[in-house]
Amino acid sequence: MTSIIAQSVGVDISKDTLDIHLHPADATQRLPNSPAGIKKLVSWLGGFTVDRIVFEPTGSYHHRLERSLGEAGLPLVKVNPRQARRFAEVIGRQAKTDAVDAAMLARFGALIQPPARPMISQALDEMKELHIARRALVKDRVAAQNREQIRRSSLLKRQAAERLKQIDRQITAIDVELHSILDADAALKARFDILMSIPGVGDVTAITIIVEMPELGMIDNKAVASLAGLAPIARDSGAYRGKRFIRGGRADLRQALYMPALVAVRHNASMKAKYQACIEAGKPPKVALTAIMRKLLILANALIRDARTWTPTLA
Repeated sequence: MTSIIAQSVGVDISKDTLDIHLHPADATQRLPNSPAGIKKLVSWLGGFTVDRIVFEPTGSYHHRLERSLGEAGLPLVKVNPRQARRFAEVIGRQAKTDAVDAAMLARFGALIQPPARPMISQALDEMKELHIARRALVKDRVAAQNREQIRRSSLLKRQAAERLKQIDRQITAIDVELHSILDADAALKARFDILMSIPGVGDVTAITIIVEMPELGMIDNKAVASLAGLAPIARDSGAYRGKRFIRGGRADLRQALYMPALVAVRHNASMKAKYQACIEAGKPPKVALTAIMRKLLILANALIRDARTWTPTLA
């Protein structure tokens, strides 16, 4: 018999086990983190009305669980571990065990009620894995270039050069695979074409935006800026008006928007006017450029929402 009281489910994920806690039912389970264990979890949850399932990202350990629960139509909430830990401190939960963390996550979901977000498609999931690997290779390339400059041994110089060529080949292979996935998915290809129509947005930036912000086109402009960490945070108290600053959000997305913003303030009339207005208002250049990054992302959100490409009259 299905429980009619909506349950918030907390799942603590480790390499081998899943600790599950239901709130307010106070029911618990410990299952293996395996296909059989996840199947049993889905079956068990079928006896309850599930409001949300809250878990922390744990790299490869959470991936199978997330996809299986999403495909079963269950509402998922992936919460920032720092946010969850601070919540535990606020409610006075100092102990940290797998069972305690599962109970804390369930209570977090019941009290904070974070919104459940739809699971990303299989194609986008594959693109994200490739994108993360590409980002790591770019970092490796920078490190290899730095090492090459300080080598004195001819052998080490040759090895460094060979490593750089290998990294370039691997990055090229990933780029080809990313475009292959895009071309096979009409919805993702349409988003890519819209983003590429925006002056200053190149191939890598467009893919980064698609991967890092799949919500684009489905949320409002304030949420877009906040998720990217481009919304100014106020620091006011009484008569005091503190300096606004940006914090948190998706750092990789902000980094991807930096160069397009520089191009936009030179070659896009409306972006250039916005930048100049910020400078004339006494804003530092970096603050003005952040405003352009925010404006670019909001523009992308509007274009994808309306399913149209950029034109000068829309900017």
